[in-house]
Amino acid sequence: MKRFTPKLSSVAETASCKQRSLDDVVTDFLLRTCLLRPRKSAAAVDAALHCGLARATTLEEDAYTTLATGSVAEFYIEPMLPHISDIDVMCHYNISLEIPRGHPPPTQLPAEFHNCIRVSEIIDSHLPGYVYLRLRYFLIECRDNDNYSAVEDNRGIYAPNISVLPRNDVHGPAMCTDPRDTKLLPVDIVVCVRCLSWPTQAADWQIRHRNYGWPDSATLDRVIRNGCDVVGVAHRQCRQHGWMATHQWRLSFSRAEIVLINSWMPVQQIVYHMLRYFIKTERLTDCVEKFEAGTLSNYHIKTLMLWACELKPKRWWTENVNLVRMCVQLLQTLAKLLTDARCQHYFIND
Repeated sequence: MKRFTPKLSSVAETASCKQRSLDDVVTDFLLRTCLLRPRKSAAAVDAALHCGLARATTLEEDAYTTLATGSVAEFYIEPMLPHISDIDVMCHYNISLEIPRGHPPPTQLPAEFHNCIRVSEIIDSHLPGYVYLRLRYFLIECRDNDNYSAVEDNRGIYAPNISVLPRNDVHGPAMCTDPRDTKLLPVDIVVCVRCLSWPTQAADWQIRHRNYGWPDSATLDRVIRNGCDVVGVAHRQCRQHGWMATHQWRLSFSRAEIVLINSWMPVQQIVYHMLRYFIKTERLTDCVEKFEAGTLSNYHIKTLMLWACELKPKRWWTENVNLVRMCVQLLQTLAKLLTDARCQHYFIND
C-alpha cells in the first residue's frame, strides 16, 4: 500500500484555509461586539470632571478653556477591551491668541476670551512643525459693539513656553496627575494657545489632491474652521539649547484629529484600536526612557491610519472585510516607513 505524502502546495493551502477561517472568526466577533458607545461613557464623565478640575486649579478664574482629547474624544465605539487608561485634557489660555505670520488681527472672538488679549505671530523655526511666538498686538474689546480693536506691539518679544499650571509629573508638553485619592482616571494636562486660523505650515493639506474622497468637503471645512493650537514643548534636538528650549512651541492638530477620526467608519475605528492595542501589549512603546529618538508611539499608529484612510479606496474597508489581514498589511506598511525613515507627518508636508 502506497504511503500518502501530501504535496507542499496542498499543505500550504490547508494552512491558508485555517488561517482565513480564524481571521474570519476574529473579524466576525469584533464586528458584532464593537458597538456604538453609550452617550455618557464612564471615561467621558471622567473627562468632564477633569476639565472642571483643570479650570479650578488655575491661578486666575476663567483663565483657561478646556477640551478633552485623545482616546476619550476619538473613539466613538466601545472597544473590545477597556483601553482608555487616562484622560487627555487641553487647556488654552483665554488671554492669549496666535495668528499666522502676516495675518491681520481678528476683530471678533469667541465668548470665552477675555476683554484684553495678547496676540502673537507664529514664526517658523528651522524644524518643521516647531515654531516661535512673537508678540504682535494687544486686542481691546469695545464695550459698545463687542468688537476688538488692535494696538500694535513692535518690541519683538518672544513668548516662553513655560506653563503656569502646577506640575506633578511632566511628559513632553503634558503635566501628568494621578488622582490616587479618587476613582478618577489619571489625567494628562496640556497647556496650549489657540490659533483660530488654519496654520500656513499646513496650507497644502487643505488643497492637496485626494483620489478617494476622504475626508469629504464638509469634514475638510470643519477641520479648517477649528484652526489649531500650539503647545509648549521644544524639539528634542533643541532641549539642550537654553533659549530654544524655553521658547520653542509645537503645532498641535488635536482638534483636527478628533474631527477626522470621528468621521471614520466603524471598521476603521476597530482597526485603529487593534493596532494601538497590539503595540501596547507587545511592549513596543516601552523603550521611551532609553531610546527616546526611536520610540514607537500611538502617534505613529494615528498617522498611519490617517494616511490609510486617505490613500485607500472605500472598498478596501468595506469589501471582504478581514480585520486581521488589514492590521497585518498596515503594520507592514509602517515597518517599511520606519525602516526607510520616511514616516511623513499627516498635516505638514515637509
